[in-house]
Amino acid sequence: MIKLVAIDLDGTLLTDKKTVSVRNHDVLTQAKAQGVKIVLCTGRPLMAIRPYLDSLNLREAGDYSITFNGGLVQKNDTGAIVEKVTLTKANVDELIALAKELDMPLDILSDEIVLCIRTSSTYQTIYPSLNPLLTYKEATEAELAEYTLFNKAVTAYDQEVLDKWITKIPDAIKEKFEVIKTRNNLLEFMPKGVTKAAGIARLATDLGIEQTEVMAIGDEENDLSMVSYAKIGVAMENAVLPVKEAADFITKTNEEDGVALAIEKFVLN
Repeated sequence: MIKLVAIDLDGTLLTDKKTVSVRNHDVLTQAKAQGVKIVLCTGRPLMAIRPYLDSLNLREAGDYSITFNGGLVQKNDTGAIVEKVTLTKANVDELIALAKELDMPLDILSDEIVLCIRTSSTYQTIYPSLNPLLTYKEATEAELAEYTLFNKAVTAYDQEVLDKWITKIPDAIKEKFEVIKTRNNLLEFMPKGVTKAAGIARLATDLGIEQTEVMAIGDEENDLSMVSYAKIGVAMENAVLPVKEAADFITKTNEEDGVALAIEKFVLN
């Protein structure tokens, strides 16, 4: 019996216009009414998903989200952090040095504040256009000392240029951090071991839910870990090939209510 459904947002639950379809909304409401934990699992901070939590009635006591790709597990009603794994200041300094060397933009996320560090004289970050609900602040390296929480670092730029930067990232960086594309124009650097699967596992343990009682639905590279981890791993029809290969079931696309179809098939009585 599935007791927890972890669902990615972009390309999965959301349509291409970033909305939740009526069918997806109604099916998630039914699943929650049956006592199933509906957990949005995203690379975004909590603030950036609150409109979706509100529309899905997931802001009550006992509702949780996994944010920062598994870096934080949070209560939706209060925002309280239940579990966390974050970057150190030394980690951030190392990533800034890398960004300067490659002449690529880098933004540092500290909870709901995005610290925009000038690491490139040529390229301007497009992260504000990807996540407009967050608060953006230009910051110098010296000002980073004022902050104690560093969730992740991101490089947001057009796919063609971003992919060239990715080929130049040293193996030593990939061995030290989780380096993963979460959208075609977004690269993220997180603490080693931070994955959506790890976040789900920590929440499941806290709630007394077994791995065999978990279902996960996703489409992108950063969803691969949770699709592989879950008892029932579901890939969207629009998912990247590695996610499809790891999945137990391939549902319809995000434009065709694929999330609703999968939950109707495996969860609803």
